[in-house]
Amino acid sequence: MKKVKRDRNQRAYTRGYNVGLEGRSKELCPFSETSARQSWLMGWRDGREDLWAGYSGVSGLQKANIIHHTLHT
Repeated sequence: MKKVKRDRNQRAYTRGYNVGLEGRSKELCPFSETSARQSWLMGWRDGREDLWAGYSGVSGLQKANIIHHTLHT
């Protein structure tokens, strides 16, 4: 069976979320393409909010997947 890749914007969001949740700078965004960059920054912002709210580890990652899924459906 062929493996299906996730959407590039979803991957960008997840990576940005993880960077934000770690408390790192948004200047670390590796994307120059507009849509991927916007997704990464949206994930970064959500990650920072969750960091400030005390989310971490698995609970933070689960929340990121739920938020991203509701935003893109």
